[in-house]
Amino acid sequence: MHNFQNTVMLIVFALTVFFIMWRPKGINETIPTAIGAAIVLMVGIVPLTDVVTIANMISGAVITILSTIVMSIVLESIGFFRWVALHIVKRANGSGLLLYIYIIALCFLMTLFFNNDGSILITTPILIQMMNILNLKTYQKIPFLLSGAIIATAASAPIAVSNIANLIALKIVGLDINGYVKMMFVPSMIGIMTIALLLYWYFKKDIPRNISIIANHFSSHSNFFDRPHQELKNDSTVDWQLFKICISIVIITRGSFFLFSPLGIPIEWVAVIGAVLLAAIRMYKTREGISDIIKNTPWHIFIFAFGMYVLVYGLRNVGLTNFLVDLLEETVASDPFHASLTMGMLLTVMSNLFNNLPAVMIGTLTLIDMNIDLNTLQISYLAAVIGSDIGALLTPIGTLATLIWMFTIRKHGIPFTWSQYVKVTLLVVPIGLIVSLLCLYFWFEWLFL
Repeated sequence: MHNFQNTVMLIVFALTVFFIMWRPKGINETIPTAIGAAIVLMVGIVPLTDVVTIANMISGAVITILSTIVMSIVLESIGFFRWVALHIVKRANGSGLLLYIYIIALCFLMTLFFNNDGSILITTPILIQMMNILNLKTYQKIPFLLSGAIIATAASAPIAVSNIANLIALKIVGLDINGYVKMMFVPSMIGIMTIALLLYWYFKKDIPRNISIIANHFSSHSNFFDRPHQELKNDSTVDWQLFKICISIVIITRGSFFLFSPLGIPIEWVAVIGAVLLAAIRMYKTREGISDIIKNTPWHIFIFAFGMYVLVYGLRNVGLTNFLVDLLEETVASDPFHASLTMGMLLTVMSNLFNNLPAVMIGTLTLIDMNIDLNTLQISYLAAVIGSDIGALLTPIGTLATLIWMFTIRKHGIPFTWSQYVKVTLLVVPIGLIVSLLCLYFWFEWLFL
């Protein structure tokens, strides 16, 4: 029976990951995950008694992520992100370099204030429209689009609330979001800035020095906006009061995560209040209902996260984490330097083999099964996050965000292959990964001297 369960578990997990990556006929990634989880539960690899435990483990993180997605949908619906894109072009003032810097900053901040998948989903189509209006050639579009996608995905590392996998694992390793930021923000930011500089070095020949189409001509393209009242040709058409109120709510909500977390107030409560308040303000100011919010919010994320965690628990129950513990425990427990490099590299490999969400879950469960002290556990977990958020960028398989990006640019007729992607990331990501892991070690040592 034991060998049968092992075989079933490995086959189900491999097929689930395969169908998530392939997505035949565009099926949602939740479908293969839910089917795989159902099989694992029916076979008894994961007992039904663990279902409530798993649901409690992921619920807070999922609610937080869904709430931030709702907030981004509201801002997108009032034309905020398109207004930002328009003014990026205006402020670039014909400079390709400034446009590149502003786009990188936009993608980074989108993830920091919302989450990586939402950042990719919202900004990529807008940036593609921007590139088309500016009449850039395909090879000139790629530096802006690919660099933006890589930075947006890596930007989920500095604060835990930008990535569902990071959030789920926090409680397991005894960290709150303030403790996470204290230990992680500086090292991951140095790594991200390293990647940004390397990307510019790689693409500098393809970034046009001068953008021939001036901002006034850019703003005349009214089809850049969804609805007539979103045409921002003249700043007098902008509902500045609505913009300011909405942005203030987003900033206050994000800041409240860090303010109320030490008081024991669940961050999902704060996130829900912020999302509801933002939707209510829009409804009051524009007389629009919430049907678009309900339609565009990816409610299936809860099922996806639950199903993926069931699969990971199944792998744990058939002995995968025990194997990893036996293989790595001595090295990880030896000192923080080896712990950081070992877990960072392990998660990089696992993420690029079968995606970073199950990888970071497996890594976290492996760590808590090790006999290591709290400080070593936490630096190991943070190194695992760097591997799953930054190291995972080596291939499009590594993160759901990069898969979404590849799908989006192809849908918009921009030819770009996996080999072209890897050609860039092989020269950029490993250096950024090593820099981040080394900085994490030295920063951690400095904090706990």
